[in-house]
Amino acid sequence: MRHYYTYSEYLSDCKILTEQIQDRFDAIIAIARGGMTLAHMLGEYYNIREIYTINTIGYEDMVKLDQIEVFNIPKIKKAQKILIVDDIVDSGDTMKRVLELLTEQYPYAIFKTAALFYKPSAIIKPDWYVQEATMWIDFFWSVDL
Repeated sequence: MRHYYTYSEYLSDCKILTEQIQDRFDAIIAIARGGMTLAHMLGEYYNIREIYTINTIGYEDMVKLDQIEVFNIPKIKKAQKILIVDDIVDSGDTMKRVLELLTEQYPYAIFKTAALFYKPSAIIKPDWYVQEATMWIDFFWSVDL
């Protein structure tokens, strides 16, 4: 089964997420591509100008790859508290790998995570999420254009 996730649902979930996240952050890192829209919105909402992206490839269409490729690790300036965002924590492999690499690169920083969707079977649970994913999500930004 698949679910088409509309902009209206996304906006509603973003509002819920901002109610959950009471911490203040110096920077946001989006896991590209899925986390980019969320990072932009949260950056505007929290007035955070340090928005970065980190690239990962873990899927080819709906097929999970054997290894996660991570590249374009951002060069963070002075940020001490950083929010990492993605659209979904599915297996958790991507979020876990990104956290490992960033913690290694920036041991002084505090990292927290947020996602719109989370699968309870994932190996890592984001600090904040809105919905549990029970089927494949077709996000509006992947479908509408």
